[in-house]
Amino acid sequence: MKRICVFCGSSSGENPIYRLHAEKLGKLMAEMEIDLVYGGGNVGLMGALANSALNHGGKVIGVIPQSIADLEIAHHGLTQLHVVESMQERKHLMGELSDGFIALPGGFGTLDELSEVLTYNQLRVYDKPVGLLNINGYFEGLLKFLDHCVMEKFVRPEHRNNIKIAERPEELISIMDAYEPVLIKKWIEDIREESAKN
Repeated sequence: MKRICVFCGSSSGENPIYRLHAEKLGKLMAEMEIDLVYGGGNVGLMGALANSALNHGGKVIGVIPQSIADLEIAHHGLTQLHVVESMQERKHLMGELSDGFIALPGGFGTLDELSEVLTYNQLRVYDKPVGLLNINGYFEGLLKFLDHCVMEKFVRPEHRNNIKIAERPEELISIMDAYEPVLIKKWIEDIREESAKN
C-alpha cells in the first residue's frame, strides 16, 4: 500500500492512550513510506496523527470541506491540502486517493466514513482493505453489533470477517497488506436468482 486513509476524531478523547497510538501510527506510516490521507484537521487525533507523520518525514494529504476550513481548524503545514465543497466530496476524494483505510477512535464522522467504505467494499465499488485500530477496546461495542447483524442475516459472515482488526499499528498494517477481496454475491443477487427459477 502506497497510501492509507485514516479516519479518526477531531477530539483526542478521554484517555491519553488514543493520542499516543495515533502518534505511533503516524510515525510508522512515515517510516514505512506510506502516505497518509486524512480529514485535513489540526485538532484532536487528526492533528496528532498528521503532525507525527510530518515530524518523521512522511507525506500527508488532507481533504477538508470549506465550511470546516473556515472554522480555522485546517492544517496548513501538510504536503497537500485539498479544500472541497462538501462532506460527500471529501469522502469521495479520500477514497479515490487511498489504497486502504484505517479507523481510529472517533465519533459520528468517523463512523460515517467507516460505514461508507465498508459498504463500498461489500458492493465491490472498492476492493481495498479496511482496518480498525482497536485501541483500548474502543471498537468492541461496534464489533458486537456487527456480530449481531450477521446472526440476524443482514450482514454476511464473509463481509464481517473482512474487517481487519488489531490493537497495534504495525500489526494492523501487516494484516492489511495480506488483504484479499471478498468475491461473493450480495443477498439481493441470491433473491433475484431464486425468483428467476420460479
